[in-house]
Amino acid sequence: MTIFEKIVAGEIPCYKVAETREFLAFLDVFPVKEGHVLVIPKVAVDYLFDVDDVTYSGLMLFTKKVARAIDATIPCERVGVAVVGLEVPHAHIHLIPIHDAGDVSFANPKLKLAPERMREIAKAISDAFQAS
Repeated sequence: MTIFEKIVAGEIPCYKVAETREFLAFLDVFPVKEGHVLVIPKVAVDYLFDVDDVTYSGLMLFTKKVARAIDATIPCERVGVAVVGLEVPHAHIHLIPIHDAGDVSFANPKLKLAPERMREIAKAISDAFQAS
């Protein structure tokens, strides 16, 4: 069972920003920028492009709504999108608030945010998601 499956099952806590029956979005606990969110299908599929078409389309629409909530909440020029897929064998999309292309680099130092700050960011994005 992957860490994401454990998060979906409620075995591991997360800083949830949005959820539907099929999808979940939560803050990355090792963010490259404040507001860095991971978006996943709840069904465990290792590789994004192995996800069935209906789930893939739904995931992209859910991701778009989450990105808009990030954009409304976190000061940034854009919300960058990255799919790497090597670190956890569960399809996931990174949404990262950016000011320039270098902000999406996973070689950048990871931020260490206090739990209070993580909760504050998650609530702000969640509120914007709910309002949209």
